[in-house]
Amino acid sequence: MARWGMVIDLDKCTACQACVVACQTENNVAFMKPSEAQMGRSIYWIKLTAFQEGKYPESKTRFLPLPCQHCDNPPCIKVCPVDATNITPDGIVRQIFARCIGCRYCTTACPYTVRYFNWYKPDWPEPMTEAQNHDVSMRPKGVVEKCTLCHHRLQKARETAIAEKRPLAPGEYIPACVESCPPKAMFFGDLEDPNSEVSKLSRSPRAFRLLEELGTKPKVIYLSEVERSGSNVS
Repeated sequence: MARWGMVIDLDKCTACQACVVACQTENNVAFMKPSEAQMGRSIYWIKLTAFQEGKYPESKTRFLPLPCQHCDNPPCIKVCPVDATNITPDGIVRQIFARCIGCRYCTTACPYTVRYFNWYKPDWPEPMTEAQNHDVSMRPKGVVEKCTLCHHRLQKARETAIAEKRPLAPGEYIPACVESCPPKAMFFGDLEDPNSEVSKLSRSPRAFRLLEELGTKPKVIYLSEVERSGSNVS
């Protein structure tokens, strides 16, 4: 059984937000009106978080792509009273929208703030309706949404492999954010396979996990930026 994980190289990330747009289109993530966005009700299954490192005037702006961390020990599933969020045998923390009652306990329990409550029925201005992905359900209002690592792609890849009577090939299942990244800063694969690229990168000296001290055991691993002194630009 695979154990799917992601590695994000912050030294390569250009903060272009291609991953954000790809995720929004692939997963039918709703657009929010400006008035709703001002109330903090925007929905992003992956977002680009900016933060300052160091003290002024030596401070630097850093960017951090932030999807669901798909923890091995996720606190969100422990508080859901209806089992709407659970973890699959291959490590994907999924959200079953038909079960969700909107209590938002999982949103409170998540230390990474990557779960979003759908306050209103999704609004799709024309011509964006033509970009909807019919492989992904349209969530009604009143449920919690989150990154699923494009689980529908895994299902389709598995069905193809079963029909062709073969195992799932490496690289056959890739989330939209990883596929769309222009500088190839995102890597995805089986963490249990010691020969996979994502597994090798997860063992890099630059590798770290967010809030690892909480014991959530995230399967999204980051590679720290490489500090460079001097410049070759004259």
